[in-house]
Amino acid sequence: MANLIVVCGPQAVGKMTVAESLRDKLRYNMMMNHDSIELSDRIFGFATPAQKEYNAYLRKKAFELAVKHDVDLIFTYVCAFEMQEERDYLTGLKDLFERNGGGFYFVELSADLETRLARNETPHRMERKASKRDVAWSRENLLKDAKHHRLNSGEGETWFENHLKIDNTCLEPDQAADRVIAAFHLAARDKDEKEYRFGV
Repeated sequence: MANLIVVCGPQAVGKMTVAESLRDKLRYNMMMNHDSIELSDRIFGFATPAQKEYNAYLRKKAFELAVKHDVDLIFTYVCAFEMQEERDYLTGLKDLFERNGGGFYFVELSADLETRLARNETPHRMERKASKRDVAWSRENLLKDAKHHRLNSGEGETWFENHLKIDNTCLEPDQAADRVIAAFHLAARDKDEKEYRFGV
């Protein structure tokens, strides 16, 4: 049955690169939070009611299809830990996959602000996330969210049984991914490359 790995953390912490490493090591499929954001932005404009609704629909349908067709999935997500609706949303994902016989694994990344500001401007990030190419806006957004939201859990706070916290300030993506695989005893799926990273 399909597993879901949520790679969570603040902007520019390294979610995408860790998720990409997990994808290649485990042969899981991958959906970045920005996959649905960028598409819905292009169609309906930035942060409009239609954009928000379409973004939520795309994600919901992807999760349902992953469960239906037994597709292991990695999903990157920015969570405001002070908001109950965030916990409810993630718990809903956990329940969806677990009641269909799969596993739910929550990976929380953290890094210091200086490191995140530097990662915010890397070429790979610009290539994969069109909205981040406006570096001044992206930096301002990162700093604003860091000020107004709790983007990592507190000391000793865990939301799920399978909740792994990794400070990846000084880790390479492959090192962080290896920690995830070891902690949750995950095994690679038997898949052809085109099934999990076609066009990447």
